[in-house]
Amino acid sequence: MDQGDGVNPDPRRSLPSVDKLTREVVRACPRLPEWAVVAACRSILRNARDEAELLVSRGADANAFAKFAETPWAVRVAARASELVSPHPKRVINATGVILHTNLGRAPIAAGAAQAAVDASVGYSNLELDLATGRRGHRLSAVAEKLCVLSGAPAATAVNNCAAAVLLTLDTLARGREVVVSRGELVEIGGSFRVPAIMERAGVKLVEVGTTNRTHPRDYAEAIGPDTALLLKVHRSNFEQTGFVTDVELAELVEIGREHGLPVLEDLGAGTLLDLGDRGVPRDVYAPGRIALGADVVCFSGDKLVGGPQAGIILGSEEKIAAIKRNPLARALRLDKMTLAALDWTLGRMLDGSAQADVPLLSMMLEGVPSLEARAQQLRERVAPLARAGVRVGIEKGHVPIGGGSLPGVEFESRALVVSGEGPEWSADEIMRRLRENDPPVLARVRDDAVCFDLRTLQAEDVEAVACALENALR
Repeated sequence: MDQGDGVNPDPRRSLPSVDKLTREVVRACPRLPEWAVVAACRSILRNARDEAELLVSRGADANAFAKFAETPWAVRVAARASELVSPHPKRVINATGVILHTNLGRAPIAAGAAQAAVDASVGYSNLELDLATGRRGHRLSAVAEKLCVLSGAPAATAVNNCAAAVLLTLDTLARGREVVVSRGELVEIGGSFRVPAIMERAGVKLVEVGTTNRTHPRDYAEAIGPDTALLLKVHRSNFEQTGFVTDVELAELVEIGREHGLPVLEDLGAGTLLDLGDRGVPRDVYAPGRIALGADVVCFSGDKLVGGPQAGIILGSEEKIAAIKRNPLARALRLDKMTLAALDWTLGRMLDGSAQADVPLLSMMLEGVPSLEARAQQLRERVAPLARAGVRVGIEKGHVPIGGGSLPGVEFESRALVVSGEGPEWSADEIMRRLRENDPPVLARVRDDAVCFDLRTLQAEDVEAVACALENALR
């Protein structure tokens, strides 16, 4: 490119310095802290240099260079600095209908559980002190006792998530030895984490039996050898198998284990401590029922169907749980005082029978359709005046999954307020973008170029906030 044409052949030369750009943004936005502005400047300029190098390497023309030089760097830096100083994670309104939305933090804990966490953290607590004796106590003793009462398990413990619970159990009971598992149960969970990879990290040798769709009792029996440490069953918590399929039920696997003197571990994933079979929840996720069938150890999440904070709950025999608690990894994976307090509160509500009213997950799962219909009508009446030419508002019936890798194939009837419009300014994508920019952001779902606000997850206290967000979005 000719220097004489007035266009800088290397766009990197047009980039401002960090100091100059920082001063410009600080003057224009005095409320932004300088540390955030400096960090944003460095990040934006670093990315800009990478972009410029790409333009040069591709032999970009003068128009591309001119467009690059006109980039409003100060505006981009201010926006990035604002993101840095914003709290994270921040509250959002979930109108997707997916109760256990992994991207939105899975189960929202109850206000009482949150307060219990605050009370345990703002001052000192008897986290590891036995007040009766004045001696050192165990941080998990109260939670473990409640878990045993709820489940009927002889012993219990908890760590920071279900993957950690499985890792710890395998490391304790099978390190350096073989673990037999069906090929049809080698699942991949969220974030591309796979059960075989977790097993490998636990130092066990995976022995796969059966085929993807069919596994028989004889497959397990034939795979058992002198190095076999345990039999593993993994619940398909995030997918279904239908058609020409055969599984070995837990009771059958327990019988095989007893015949060969081997323990059985079940990774239940999304387990529940309450029997909700009469409310449409499959009984094979009822953890006490799995213990009753003879599983030696059962692991499941605390922030899925339990409706509490993130935790990995481990139920089992006294011998197995004692060994798990002695494992040095147990300390690395242990729960902090805030999580323990929130979990303890949640389990207490299950024991006193108030969980359905007090635990948000259960309230949302079990709410009746007439109540959803009434709230949908309330929201419609509130937003109806916002409708204008090209914008339509209505109510639709539908079904939603619980989400979060839980209860595949199970859906709950629901109601949704549906907003649709004509033209690019009222497109679903554009309305969603505006809703995400609201404070607090509102997350809905898009179907057939319409925005659907599902009442299964949209609580009564959120109706007015959503109406205000829609009012801003439809201006």
